[in-house]
Amino acid sequence: MLRDVISYEWFTIFMVLGLVFIAIAKVSFTNRFIDFLGVFGNSKYLKLYTKDQKFIDVFDALLFLNLVISISIFGYLSYLTLESTQTFELDVFLKFMLGVTSLALVKILAERLIGSVFEIDRLIDAYLFQKISYKNFSGFVLLPINALLLYTINPSKVIIFAVISLLIIINVIGFITSFKNHQKTVIDNIFYFILYLCALEIGPYLILYKIIVEYKV
Repeated sequence: MLRDVISYEWFTIFMVLGLVFIAIAKVSFTNRFIDFLGVFGNSKYLKLYTKDQKFIDVFDALLFLNLVISISIFGYLSYLTLESTQTFELDVFLKFMLGVTSLALVKILAERLIGSVFEIDRLIDAYLFQKISYKNFSGFVLLPINALLLYTINPSKVIIFAVISLLIIINVIGFITSFKNHQKTVIDNIFYFILYLCALEIGPYLILYKIIVEYKV
């Protein structure tokens, strides 16, 4: 069973780190954190803070760190559940975390580069802020889910795919929100929009999936 091979200590340490990052964000940006909690289904947070974005936003950075940790834990738990013969290995987990971090940062930098090349920096910054906000919200939701999977509920394929579906729904809603806010621009540049989806939204995840499946991290 999965619970006989998992090292709870390392997962606990990383989950505590995630909680620390969230706590720092809450204490340092109390009002913004409260608004952030309502980002799902409410555009208030996006409208209030989109214009105040900086290249490096401390609040988003803190939540991003929790996102990386939460996704890495859930991803590795999923791997252990789907590959029942595998056991927990810290070096593999750290490589997985490094891969998640690298993929996210490379995508963000590439998107900012595209914004600079085509002189649409403000549009790209607004789009990235909305997308990152929903991804950070996914990381926030994953934290208690990971705790349940580690200490209460025995992970199964059904549960894993249910959680994945929930994360997809959250991010699809975020994507639809961004699309609605920039609908006219997207329609006027539909070819470039489709090209962007294939190159920067779908392609990287297909590459990551292929690496995981073929090389087992």
